[in-house]
Amino acid sequence: MTSAPLAPGPTGPLRGVRVIDATQALAGPFCTMLLADLGADVVKVEPPAGDMTRFGGPFTHEDTEHAYGGYFASINRNKRSVVLDLKTPFGRDAMLALSEHANVFVENSKVGVMDGLGVGYEAMRARNPRLVYAAIRGFGDPRTGTSPYQDWPAYDVVAQAMGGAVAITGTAQGETLRCGPSIGDLYPATLTAYGIAAALLHQARYGEGQFLDVAMYDGILALCEAVVYRYSYTGQVTRPTGNGHPALSPFDLFPTADGSCAIAAPTEKHWAVLCEAIGRRDLIDDDRTRTNRERVANAPLVREAISVWATSRTSAEIVDILGGRVPVGPVQSAADLFADAHVRARGMLVEVPQPDGSRPVVLPGPPITLTATPAGIHRRPPRLGEHTAEVLAEVGLAVEAASDGAPGEEW
Repeated sequence: MTSAPLAPGPTGPLRGVRVIDATQALAGPFCTMLLADLGADVVKVEPPAGDMTRFGGPFTHEDTEHAYGGYFASINRNKRSVVLDLKTPFGRDAMLALSEHANVFVENSKVGVMDGLGVGYEAMRARNPRLVYAAIRGFGDPRTGTSPYQDWPAYDVVAQAMGGAVAITGTAQGETLRCGPSIGDLYPATLTAYGIAAALLHQARYGEGQFLDVAMYDGILALCEAVVYRYSYTGQVTRPTGNGHPALSPFDLFPTADGSCAIAAPTEKHWAVLCEAIGRRDLIDDDRTRTNRERVANAPLVREAISVWATSRTSAEIVDILGGRVPVGPVQSAADLFADAHVRARGMLVEVPQPDGSRPVVLPGPPITLTATPAGIHRRPPRLGEHTAEVLAEVGLAVEAASDGAPGEEW
């Protein structure tokens, strides 16, 4: 079986850290998922209508309850769910009470939303000076630096476009494309988790909390570091290069008899091995291809030589010939991932039960591996409000008092 079972409980280095998660959609929940995988007790606070992604699907054919779809499940495992209507006095007071007993609070609303509800950074800091308050926004928060766009809404595609990723992603003919994974959400989310971990270290050392934020725009700009230094050093505006690399050759995807393979041999050592393998020893000392610099200048020649060899072989044959000698890897689909021996050996697919007891589903496992305090998936995603009574009782509140919330309302 490719998939690994659930862990028996949290074992990561963030055990004992409580995170109040008031996020929705992708960036915020992915950030808090990273913390939960590392052992943090993440309490997901949802409005009465639930996270905007909760009921969007997809659902398995066997799932009769539809408590949440695959999108929600993928980024909300290892969490407990509490329903609070922050537009009501009880909801506001309960959120502030939760913040008093927490190490971290995370939100990804537009600028001013949480402040307007009475649960912004200053209100929480007054109750808990040790609190680390983290925000993910499209263009940042005025507390850390004003932006002319700070009130604009943003999604992944906007961050990718404005931050520089789209301009360098696309075909060799110049057509620009959005990256397949939602990096405009996922990378800023990862940076926020990194920032939270750093702020927790400061909290432990000095007993002091702080506000931190990551702008989606800023995160993608940082990810596109090559765009910045090339323009600064030479005035070059980087354009799409297809599957190749502007400074390394060969470093490309090559068509095979049944798909395509990534092959990278920019060093002279790997280039010599590759030339031997494809029957082109003459290119090892050819003036046009001797060094990486010359190969970049003559990239069409390099690509043609490798492509002639690759197209007459299957991807498996190419991997068998080059594997362990030259950096190589087949282009894999989701079905290929589920069958890959590496994925099985590393436990990167984890089987997670459904709340109604129907067929389990498989989610990506944590990519961060630690020997003494391993990360892991130990809890299925929660039903909406599944842990409201449990969590509120932990801070001395009774769930019955929450009855003034209006079902179906969002913040």
